[in-house]
Amino acid sequence: MLTHLQGDRLPAWIEAAGATTERPSLCHFAQHLLRDLDAVTAGLTLPWNSGVVEGHVNRIKMLKCQMFGRAGFELLRRRVLLA
Repeated sequence: MLTHLQGDRLPAWIEAAGATTERPSLCHFAQHLLRDLDAVTAGLTLPWNSGVVEGHVNRIKMLKCQMFGRAGFELLRRRVLLA
């Protein structure tokens, strides 16, 4: 389902995982997927991902951690724009 972008198979998987009693954590996970089924299905179906955005967020967090409370927002802003 993940590698072949087959999000349409998700409801059947959730039903099968919810019916199992041998793995309660898997059953619990499957039930939580139902909370936002449309978003999960889109994530398993569409070819786009947020990898680039997550990379930028990770870089900004690294810069912020390196500063460790020094200065303020303006210095962080300059470091982000110059990095």
